[in-house]
Amino acid sequence: MTRAVQITAAGGPEAMTLTEVSLEASGPGMVQVENRAIGLNFIDTYHRSGLYPMPLPSGLGTEGAGVVTAVGEGADLAVGDRVAYCSAGIGSYAEALNLPAARLVKIPEGVDFDTAAAVMLKGQTVEYLLQRCRPLLSGETCLFHAAAGGVGLLFGQWASALGATVIGTVSSAAKAELAAANGYAHVINYSEQDVAAAVADITGGAGVPVVYDGVGRDTFAASLASLQPRGMLVSFGNASGAPEPVDLQRLAQGGSLYVTRPTLVTYTGTTDELRDSAAAVFERVLDGRLRVEIQQRYPLERIADAHRDLEARRTTGSTVIVP
Repeated sequence: MTRAVQITAAGGPEAMTLTEVSLEASGPGMVQVENRAIGLNFIDTYHRSGLYPMPLPSGLGTEGAGVVTAVGEGADLAVGDRVAYCSAGIGSYAEALNLPAARLVKIPEGVDFDTAAAVMLKGQTVEYLLQRCRPLLSGETCLFHAAAGGVGLLFGQWASALGATVIGTVSSAAKAELAAANGYAHVINYSEQDVAAAVADITGGAGVPVVYDGVGRDTFAASLASLQPRGMLVSFGNASGAPEPVDLQRLAQGGSLYVTRPTLVTYTGTTDELRDSAAAVFERVLDGRLRVEIQQRYPLERIADAHRDLEARRTTGSTVIVP
């Protein structure tokens, strides 16, 4: 038996229950992992609320780090291996669970469990956005929404290290200060400024070639308005809800604009892609190019509070759940 968070119906944070569940022996290709740290991500709220429907009842959570305690036939890991994961299935809000070995990565020496659990999903998201979805080049200017969030802080560090000029949006002066300390050359407080107008001022009216938008409905129009002709909007999340359907004529009016809706699962679809992406993240953590800002920690018993704070945008940086 182990303790795990379960939901039987989609709903608010109160829909989650911490309960005792049975843990079967690891089957072929599977390993049992005892979690030492669990990552909190906005996608968890999509699963809980039903925005991303899934069969119920279900566990929640996609990211964690821990120790392999049992190995099924054919799995390429060993008991005692330190591992991390972020796209191995749903159910990481647990003390222990069975996971497919092919979706796990070994944690390198020098990276602790908290850091691994906090950086896997967010770091790999930044990696595929910057390096493979719409590669960002030295000398380019881009716009990134929610610059003080967990993904945003890593994005600012990585993009500025590439030599790009990064514009970020935030909701408060305190978050603006945090973003500026993490690679953002310009920070727009959207509670006080019009985002598209501010981008126009910064770029001399030219706009930016690419916007990375994980917020969704609240920022989608401003993202399109901030693009230069033939620019690309990378809409990779729905923190404020799903955007309205796109009128293709709007893309023509903006100057032959592009919109893409990528997912991390697609960009880490094979084991090689997954492990190469994780290696790129861990390499930057170890050499100091990426600093992981763990600003909040909650015990597993307070998972509902963690979700409430995340959805109310009361969190900054990364959050770790302690099993």
